[in-house]
Amino acid sequence: MTQNSKPVWLITGCSTGFGRELSKILLESGYRVVVTARDPAKVSDIVAGYPETGFALALNVDQPGQIEAAAQAAMARFGRIDVLVNNAGYGYLAAVEEGEDSEIRAMFETNVFGLATMCRAVLPVMRAQKSGTIVNISSMGGVCGFPGIGYYNATKFAVEGLSEAMAKELAPLGVKVLIVEPGPFRTDWAGRSLKTPKNAIDAYAETAVARRNATQAYSGTQAGDPVRGVRAIINTVEAENPPLRLVLGSVAQDVITARTEGFLAELRAGKEVALACDFPEDKPSA
Repeated sequence: MTQNSKPVWLITGCSTGFGRELSKILLESGYRVVVTARDPAKVSDIVAGYPETGFALALNVDQPGQIEAAAQAAMARFGRIDVLVNNAGYGYLAAVEEGEDSEIRAMFETNVFGLATMCRAVLPVMRAQKSGTIVNISSMGGVCGFPGIGYYNATKFAVEGLSEAMAKELAPLGVKVLIVEPGPFRTDWAGRSLKTPKNAIDAYAETAVARRNATQAYSGTQAGDPVRGVRAIINTVEAENPPLRLVLGSVAQDVITARTEGFLAELRAGKEVALACDFPEDKPSA
């Protein structure tokens, strides 16, 4: 495959973390990459040395106008978009009662509504191509709820449901969806991309507050290797029959497995109650 025929990736949130590592590895491998961040100066070093294949753009996914402009600019530069990676997002470490309305809504704007708007901007291109992949970065927190991050869980649960429905809608059209569910990875996410409530409530000292402190304390020692995680994403996108979900890291694997087994146990335990809620079957009169 020549450089000019390599797939085009459009990635949000590239200034740090997974987005930065993914952009760097793709460019090093000869892919064409639209590298975006709220401040394009923070990604200029990524595209430096790749004048033909790297393209840095300003993109705040909270701004629909910027999303549409980025999709148009990507098409003008490369003529197609093969992979969209919705990576932009952040967390909010607060118990449900501690949550502040403005912070909750702002996180939903980025993590959910920005992601959905990106999909709507790029899907007409992929439908016309009859090919493409949308990669939505979720979390093990999109499968399992944890004390102290309920609102973040809610955004990622929303991403999971949206993505699963979209995958079924797009399958006949030649477009694929991949949901990525990482556990803790050794990025600066805990130090950079987490917000905390202004007023902590002492009653949650053993649950939400304890998790908040632990999350911030282990930043930099997480088990997951971002480079290995990014390579797993690329390999999965390129697979002939990729799965709908990609779990990344041993922690996520263990946590999601335990949650799934627990869910199945709950389903089996409640089966008789569930079945008893249907209308009785019509029986012929004697």
